[in-house]
Amino acid sequence: MPEQNEKEILKKASQGDKEAFGLLYAHYLDRIYNYIYYRTGNVHDAEDLTARVFQRAMKHILNYQDRGVPFSAWLYRIAHNLVANWYRDRSRKKELTITEKMVLPAKGEHPETTILRTEKQDALLRLIRTLPPDRQQLLILKFVEHYSNSEIGEIMGRSEGAVKSLYHRTLLALRDQVGDLVIEIEGE
Repeated sequence: MPEQNEKEILKKASQGDKEAFGLLYAHYLDRIYNYIYYRTGNVHDAEDLTARVFQRAMKHILNYQDRGVPFSAWLYRIAHNLVANWYRDRSRKKELTITEKMVLPAKGEHPETTILRTEKQDALLRLIRTLPPDRQQLLILKFVEHYSNSEIGEIMGRSEGAVKSLYHRTLLALRDQVGDLVIEIEGE
């Protein structure tokens, strides 16, 4: 969605135009869902929280004011707050349904290779989920949504330099944690 077109659509939506809000919803739905899914690791909770993000956005769109940051920053802030509340309400207890652990091999891939790859991905996601929320948000925006540092800065309310610094510190922390995990696994 071109920036100028988005501003016009956003203006209409903030004046109560439901069709305009529907266009914003369609444009941002997958991004917000991905962000929430990577923070929660649960399809059902991600769907529920994504719906709540857009319900809250629709409820408050009439009060939305353009403060020079992208509309997506406002949506990500709502998503961030709902995920934080979700974690607080569940006291960080993660439920895992049986359907979420089904591992299907890629075409032509040996099942053992698929399982090992999935276990490594799961271990990395568990490590990422132990990071503070701002670092989780940074990694999701960087590697899942493929935003630039300046775009991430706008969403997170930080300068591009602060994002680069946080990114560097986050990668160093993950490297140390991955090293500890490898030592722990090899020690078993």
